[in-house]
Amino acid sequence: MQTRTLNKSVKRVGMIAYTTYPFDGRVRLEAESLVQWGYEVYFLVPKEGQTAKEYTLAGVNVIELNVDEYGGKSKVRYLLSYMVFMALAFVACTRLYFKHRVSVIHVHNMPDILIFSTLIPRLFGCRIVLDLHDTIVETYQAKFGKCFAVTLFLLRLEERICCAIAHQIICVNHVQREAVLSRGIPASKVATVITMPRFNGDNRSQAPARSDSRFCMVNHGTLSKRLGNDLIIEATARLIREIPGFELHIIGGGDGLPELQSIVRELSLEEHVHLHKGVPWDQLAAKLECMDVGIVANRVNVATKLMLPSKLIDYVVLGIPAIVPRLPAIEYYFSDEMVTFFTPEDLDSMVAATVGLYRNAMRRRSQAESAKAFLREHGWERGGLRKIYEQLIPRNENTERAPYLDKNEAAPSRFPDNGADDVKLARHASVEEVNIGVKDN
Repeated sequence: MQTRTLNKSVKRVGMIAYTTYPFDGRVRLEAESLVQWGYEVYFLVPKEGQTAKEYTLAGVNVIELNVDEYGGKSKVRYLLSYMVFMALAFVACTRLYFKHRVSVIHVHNMPDILIFSTLIPRLFGCRIVLDLHDTIVETYQAKFGKCFAVTLFLLRLEERICCAIAHQIICVNHVQREAVLSRGIPASKVATVITMPRFNGDNRSQAPARSDSRFCMVNHGTLSKRLGNDLIIEATARLIREIPGFELHIIGGGDGLPELQSIVRELSLEEHVHLHKGVPWDQLAAKLECMDVGIVANRVNVATKLMLPSKLIDYVVLGIPAIVPRLPAIEYYFSDEMVTFFTPEDLDSMVAATVGLYRNAMRRRSQAESAKAFLREHGWERGGLRKIYEQLIPRNENTERAPYLDKNEAAPSRFPDNGADDVKLARHASVEEVNIGVKDN
């Protein structure tokens, strides 16, 4: 990471996330957007390789901490990995505050308790943002099954304490926000920020039509039982008899991958189901653009009811017609004209929805076009995230914009439009403001 001379007038932000940074679209979108708006951003994450490193990606200073991200099913190992990361982040956050004088530290959950890494900077007046990608109570229940009453009590207590520490809380959709408010979190502290991928949907419409007879369906992101990837493979065993040239492409990684590989072998679907490794966020569009339909298959549980799947938004941005389960957060934003619904966890319904969309090319085109209404309603130009930061760090007449590039430094971004103005960014991302407020505790 290139060293820069400290300029006291530049607005600086620290971010923390327990994630693989290059592959996480939401955290990259928020960090890189702040860079676009003139902030200097330092991002703390677990290491990707054998050794922790520091580097700059699209203007964001990424600082890896010496701990691996754990992606298995062991509660103990999850907890241990979280604790080690939080301890290292505590030291790194404190150093970040005193060395770079960051004005805001933005914590992306999971887990919520990462916010404790910010306690020293907060005591010295640093503003803290807690970004709730997932709510801890519902996610724990969905991942580990039945919980003891005392466990749920402790999880709710943890959430309340973490939200109390934060000056600003961000939810990822309105349904999730309502769940958070129902647990007594003050509405004045909670904003809704819907993010979208920085993809250019025009690329798909301009691409030449595929000359072969395949019909390709895609599902991407985290591979997990609760997200129903296995159900899509089971449906494929029937779809290959209904749709000539049918192929299923699953892109991503997670603790569910070994089970998916086993199901593919058991059903002898090696020629029809293609399991691809996850790709960095800025390379994902190229993988998706050649697909005919996208599918979301989340099972019904307390967590998925609150999810507006990021993969669905990817499909909408790229103009790919989507097949989705009828779940509350999805129905909140999408109508029957915008997506093709099926009954969650019902293979008959999933197969029927897919076959029906395959047989109706006009429906596929109209559905993809109708879904663009979501983009128009929740456009980036509404400026929710930007307004949050303008309230957290009020601009004064002496404040300068952080330099995006040093002299003679080549642009680090692999996005073709990086460095564009807000009008161009409106095609690629969405942030909606809801009742934004900043309060001290």
